Amino acid sequence: MIHTTDLRDKISHLFRSQFLAVLASQKDGQSYANLVAFAATEDLRNVLFSTSRSTRKFSHIQDNPQVALLVDNRSNSSADYMNALAVTALGKAREVCGAERERLTSIYLAKHPHLCEFVSSPHQALLKVDVSKYILVSNFQRVLEMDFDE
Repeated sequence: MIHTTDLRDKISHLFRSQFLAVLASQKDGQSYANLVAFAATEDLRNVLFSTSRSTRKFSHIQDNPQVALLVDNRSNSSADYMNALAVTALGKAREVCGAERERLTSIYLAKHPHLCEFVSSPHQALLKVDVSKYILVSNFQRVLEMDFDE
């Protein structure tokens, strides 16, 4: 049996080693997925990403804030079936503003300093996903879950 601390450590390590996540959103019953540069807060309760307010993903989130983010370490080889880890974060996304945006932007830019100009644009939104659950899949079919209390 894996302890919550071990599961949290696996997720943290994966998040530190990867720079992109697949964001899944939906609007009017149609799913949509795209890549986003992400960062997580140290306690893993929040995942951050930035996007222009004119994007489809932003419009979808404004309409329906329920999202999923997938982060994995696959190498695109047959060994991935047994060696790759994939974590899905489920939660609600919202734009952050003011002092909260400043604080969270520093976390985001610590991981993605090359995106400073991008994030600083007045057309860009910084979004925070309040994570309700993580689902970690390893060894192709071993599934572990970590829920955050509401």
